[in-house]
Amino acid sequence: MTRILCTICARAGSKGVRNKNIKDIAGKPLIAYSIEQAILSGLFDKIAVSSDSEEILSVAKSYGANYLIKRPDTLASDTAPKIPAIQHALRESETIFGESFEVIVDLDATSPLRNADDIRACVELLQSRQVSNVITGCTAKRSPYFNLVEVNNQGFVSLSKKLQNPVFRRQDAPKCYDLNASIYVWKRDILFKDNNSVFNHDTLLYEMPEERSVDIDNELDFEFVEFLLKRAYL
Repeated sequence: MTRILCTICARAGSKGVRNKNIKDIAGKPLIAYSIEQAILSGLFDKIAVSSDSEEILSVAKSYGANYLIKRPDTLASDTAPKIPAIQHALRESETIFGESFEVIVDLDATSPLRNADDIRACVELLQSRQVSNVITGCTAKRSPYFNLVEVNNQGFVSLSKKLQNPVFRRQDAPKCYDLNASIYVWKRDILFKDNNSVFNHDTLLYEMPEERSVDIDNELDFEFVEFLLKRAYL
């Protein structure tokens, strides 16, 4: 039977929203939503929370995390990429539990609008298609072929991507997606490829609706997500 590990990485040093990972949102700490969704999915042999903050780890434990990982400061800076933190969480989990995990699912603590069905669907997509990894996104509001532009060194504006036959309606442009930083699923060996990238030759995207795809990066995001959470739980 496939052994599946859930990781939730939540560092303390948030700039956009102070202490956002444990800030109360619609009645509970933000990180609690991801832990509860992981439990509700019924997929995971273990749920590991990685943080440089003892306070975050304490909150995570109270909401049901199996394993608390103290993240090294070198993996918790503003400039540190996320994949090494997930790799560290996996290694630590395998050491403490004395077992290997074939599939790793990382849930971003700042994306609480996903649901357990989204998590299950991502894992099913990985396993049914036998691909390296699965990421999540939603239909993009802007298109690089129609209304997303770049400014060159001279200050002149042009479309980010050009088609041989230009389009005059966004609906006619190739479909594009915004990555929503919600769910990442890997086969174990792919996670340890030394490129710190979520993109592989066979990466698949699981599409989520816009209303479950808001990632909290600033105070406005926080207020909007809280509104959506309160509406969902009424």
